[in-house]
Amino acid sequence: MNKIILFTLMLTSSLGSFAQKTIGKIHILDPELENLLDPQAKIEVLAEGFDWSEGPVWNKNGAYLLFSDVPQNTIYKWKENEGLTVFLKPSGYTGVGEYSLEPGSNGLIFNTDGELVACEHGDRRLTKMSLDATAGKTPLADNWKGKKLNSPNDVVQTSNGVYYFTDPPYGLPDRENSKLREIDHFGVYMIKPGQAAELVIEDLSRPNGVALSPDEKTLYVAQSDPKNAKIFSYTITDNGTLNNKKVVYDATAMVKEGMVGLPDGLKTDKNGNIFTTGPGGILVLNPEGKLLGRIETGQATSNLNWGDDGSSLYITADMFLCRLKTKTIGKGF
Repeated sequence: MNKIILFTLMLTSSLGSFAQKTIGKIHILDPELENLLDPQAKIEVLAEGFDWSEGPVWNKNGAYLLFSDVPQNTIYKWKENEGLTVFLKPSGYTGVGEYSLEPGSNGLIFNTDGELVACEHGDRRLTKMSLDATAGKTPLADNWKGKKLNSPNDVVQTSNGVYYFTDPPYGLPDRENSKLREIDHFGVYMIKPGQAAELVIEDLSRPNGVALSPDEKTLYVAQSDPKNAKIFSYTITDNGTLNNKKVVYDATAMVKEGMVGLPDGLKTDKNGNIFTTGPGGILVLNPEGKLLGRIETGQATSNLNWGDDGSSLYITADMFLCRLKTKTIGKGF
């Protein structure tokens, strides 16, 4: 079956049988997890057939989800009782011909003005656009000190308008060995309103997902390095720069044990608990970094986000888009 037929079937079937399918299970390692998750909760498959699903984000006003398929250079829209449609294509690479294995958009957020902000691998930039797209896209950052970014991967924004985003090599042709690289490091950057991108972290080998604590005093950064698979925390200073780097959780041993996946996307709930993709699916940590349990998807799991009334966890796991009902409420709801 060719890819066009597969996606046609996926689009027409997402209202029916896919919504009934479930995968994985929940592993309780500490009784505290049962305050956050029902051990019998099901991971619903809402749609499938993607190359690599990523970057889910919930639109509260429209009650729908957007997410990326990075290799397919597409942003999809999923809505209850309507199913799946293409929202934007191309999503992250507007050039001609082949570029890399992951040319499309990756992380997505809605900013404080309600615009869609996208990390664009192929066009190597962070952009914003109104949902009606009448004005097109506006670049937020495409360079650091005149050097082109690598491939922006994930982004968050504080309530006072400051963005933080990561810039690993995953969207480049040949990744870290790409001849197109202009920056030696794989950094984390800050953008203050109306200003250029400012480097705030430069010592990570593979910075990937980013998340804020509920009080926005801490930035969490996931590192997708199999030899150093860790979740870090940083204190956000009054001027937005970062200090006080700490290891929140080290998943390197889980990688060495052969568990599938690496730290990637992560989010916090209203009480500061951390839900992070990683080896074996999704790791659930309390605010102190204690591992409470694991949401096993059976797939390399890229990202997650809160949706519906804030208690649903939408999950992108390789070829799947999934949903898990929780007992908690996500940050921002």
